[in-house]
Amino acid sequence: MNRRRFLMGSTFAGAALAVAGCATMPSATPMVPTGPALDGDVEDLQRRTFDWFVHVTQRSNGLTPDRWPTKSFSSVAAVGFALTVWPVGVERGWMSREEARERTLTTIRFFHDLPQGPEATGRGGYKGFFYHFLDMDTGHRFGTTELSTVDTAFLVSGMLFAARWFNGDHADEAEIRRLSQAIYERIEWDWAMVRPNRITMGWHPETGFIPSDWNVYNEGMMVLLLAIGSPTHPVPASVWDEWCSVYDQSWTDRWGPKHLHFAPLFGHEFSHMYIDFRGIHDRWMREQQAEIPGFDYFQNSVRAVDAQRKYAIDNPMGWAGYSADVWGLTACDGPGDFRQLIDGREREFFSYSARGPGDRDDGTIAPTAAMASIPFAPDHVTACLKAMKARYGAALYTRYGFLDSFNPTLTQRDGPLQHGKIYPGIGWVADDYLGIDQGPIVIQIENHRSEIVWKAMHGEPNLVRGLKRAGFTGGWLDNA
Repeated sequence: MNRRRFLMGSTFAGAALAVAGCATMPSATPMVPTGPALDGDVEDLQRRTFDWFVHVTQRSNGLTPDRWPTKSFSSVAAVGFALTVWPVGVERGWMSREEARERTLTTIRFFHDLPQGPEATGRGGYKGFFYHFLDMDTGHRFGTTELSTVDTAFLVSGMLFAARWFNGDHADEAEIRRLSQAIYERIEWDWAMVRPNRITMGWHPETGFIPSDWNVYNEGMMVLLLAIGSPTHPVPASVWDEWCSVYDQSWTDRWGPKHLHFAPLFGHEFSHMYIDFRGIHDRWMREQQAEIPGFDYFQNSVRAVDAQRKYAIDNPMGWAGYSADVWGLTACDGPGDFRQLIDGREREFFSYSARGPGDRDDGTIAPTAAMASIPFAPDHVTACLKAMKARYGAALYTRYGFLDSFNPTLTQRDGPLQHGKIYPGIGWVADDYLGIDQGPIVIQIENHRSEIVWKAMHGEPNLVRGLKRAGFTGGWLDNA
């Protein structure tokens, strides 16, 4: 099962931008506006985090590790994010177009040629989908990991974005476009619809389909829209109707302004990295206009970020460090799975887990939760970045940006820690960077800064097809 899903439990089962002197930007690349002036600390974070991908992604096959510096397997979603950050680096003057093109084509060729089949070993995927985790050298299934619909979706999202951005006449750019579409078209989305109008989260060769589906408001929007938009193996638009039919389970004002609630912030960020939801509405969103004029999925994420910040201000569980300027709960590493008495109160801590207001909140804050929310609340996120660096940066902010997470409440530990270490005067800090948490930082800062990814995806025919089939209208989509 997808790692995030598995750890969340039953509640969630379910800008010209060419830098002066950079001669690698051909006229074929779309020019985008520079957007809002970027704070120096935000720019530094984006560059450091981009450099992480450069450092860890293998040049031989394009695989990005799930985490680093701990030795690990590759996360296919992290590979999709790496494919997305290379053009960002070119636009910023941090990488030549030649290098970005080479890295991209190497990756896409590798995935195109990976063996597929129902066998439990020696394969990278099946039915066009890819396994969640792959061996860093062979690209074959790692361990008993699942064939993952959502991780495949984000891998392919990175490929489809690359196909839009690499729009030049160079033969390698043409091949990027051709192979990306071929990989997408061979995904048998209809095979994964094993229950009426619902797409399963995954499949194991040993035991078959995972019993959990994409049917609660979360990051799975990208899965459904790519599946509905497929030119070869589409699922019916009724899949989107079914998705919206359970919104009453999530529609709440418990943690802040009324919104579709999903506790960890990645659910409000991941699909938004590739889809510009501003001003476009499906049928359900159109029905909300009488009560909340101008409401859309982008505004829903704005409200979700507001709710998380309010939760940190209220701090109902009394965790150290939570404030108006230090906040952000999502799926991330934690110190370990144990209970410990702190100031006379028993506290429960978790290792890797999905965290959110009222859900597995153990005082562990993930910088990516706030940083990847910058399009939704730029001022608050910038303030958060500065506060985290000022208070915890000596241990938390390093060569490649923020380490994955930290916990100011856990200042001592007699027993073992599963991850990280405790720093005097700071508390527990993770010792790894995670690819799926690094990627959203670079991508969302760029969407806020120049909208490179969003604008490219405005013209991505498969995504546009999926949105329109699902009933979305309005805004930029009416001209797509």
